[in-house]
Amino acid sequence: MDRYIFFELRNWVHKTRRKPLLLRGARQVGKTWLVEKLAQIEFENFLKIDFEENPELLSLFEGDLNPEKICAELEIRTGIDILMGKTLLFIDEIQICPRAIIALRYFYEKMPKLHIIAAGSLLEFALSEISFPVGRIQILEVYPMNFSEFLLALGYKKAADICNDPITDVTETTHEFLMEQLRIYLLVGGMPECIKEYVNTKSIKKAADVQDEICETYQMDFVKYKPKTDVNCLSTVFLNIAASVGQQTKYTGLAKDFTIPTIKNAYESIVLARIASKVKSVSSPGVPLELHASDKKFKNLFLDIGLMNRVMKIDYHEALSHKNLLAIYRGQLAEQFVGQELLCATNKQLYYWARDAKNSKAEIDYLFQKEGTIFPVEVKDGPSGKLKSLHLYRNTYGSQLAVVFHAGITGKLEEENIIFLPLYFAGSFARHGV
Repeated sequence: MDRYIFFELRNWVHKTRRKPLLLRGARQVGKTWLVEKLAQIEFENFLKIDFEENPELLSLFEGDLNPEKICAELEIRTGIDILMGKTLLFIDEIQICPRAIIALRYFYEKMPKLHIIAAGSLLEFALSEISFPVGRIQILEVYPMNFSEFLLALGYKKAADICNDPITDVTETTHEFLMEQLRIYLLVGGMPECIKEYVNTKSIKKAADVQDEICETYQMDFVKYKPKTDVNCLSTVFLNIAASVGQQTKYTGLAKDFTIPTIKNAYESIVLARIASKVKSVSSPGVPLELHASDKKFKNLFLDIGLMNRVMKIDYHEALSHKNLLAIYRGQLAEQFVGQELLCATNKQLYYWARDAKNSKAEIDYLFQKEGTIFPVEVKDGPSGKLKSLHLYRNTYGSQLAVVFHAGITGKLEEENIIFLPLYFAGSFARHGV
């Protein structure tokens, strides 16, 4: 399967000023597969260290972190030559060995010509306990496969290009085709193993079985989280994050029978593990948005829309037969999809607007900042007359261009400066604008 991030990996290989590369991302988003594919195409030798499979290799990083000494020992133990420019050294599950993360700086300083990649699924917990070698490591975030990559996996390259390239008009027939594929993607999601299963079998049920396995793996990982994190609270918060996507939330709304510090700790641990993302509330927008954001009120995005469905126990038969994608489960699937596409395309913090007034429910689904401009973004179904929050926002903060993602084709209300885009253009909007 083709991944757009693979082009970034190949560019890294050929950089003259290259640093050790650290891949971050949740479990099973495809980090290891990407590195192994890179090794097949670009290198003569591939040496992989996996601290989960080979814990005896931890001893290599207990004493001297001299990279030449470490490489010499690896050659003896594995029988694989480590040659500058010809060997890719891959350290997987590096979070198990924090000293190996520290060692990356010495590889950069003393063996800069060696290609070395590290990856891990619970990296943030390890990074919080060490002095991170800032400036000596390049970081790349790996997300689940987006909608364009899903189309590529199915063999629809031209359709994938339409959703990945700058926004253009499409025919009604093409629109209907893309919306039908989107309906399937909302259920299969973007986890590579799930897409692979669907491509091979064309069975959403079998893809859902893989989703169940991944969700179980995530929950089994809870015991590896910080010692002070309550495992029972983690399980409850995990379920409620998926159920609360698209809804403004407070920590108390994510679990009962636990104290706020316990809930907050559990929530932040799940976010650190990349299973969920926090969408921050902004009541008075300005550039940069982070300066105007609040941590007290927030919304959630789950890692992947397919996994979110399984956690919520969504009936995929009902979803497949539903005529209006935006109406499924109070629009949660559509808002999750748009947020997931925005996040994958930019790897930036997401925000939304909530009016700071007593009893006010006025809200804009996303505030998207691009090149110094803030775009209010709504995920709606219906004419502009129903966009009450959007009109209120623009009357308050000015008439900048607004974007509404919907189930229909591209259109624009010139007088109101509102652009309507099909849902499948969310990623293209994030990458190229309108």
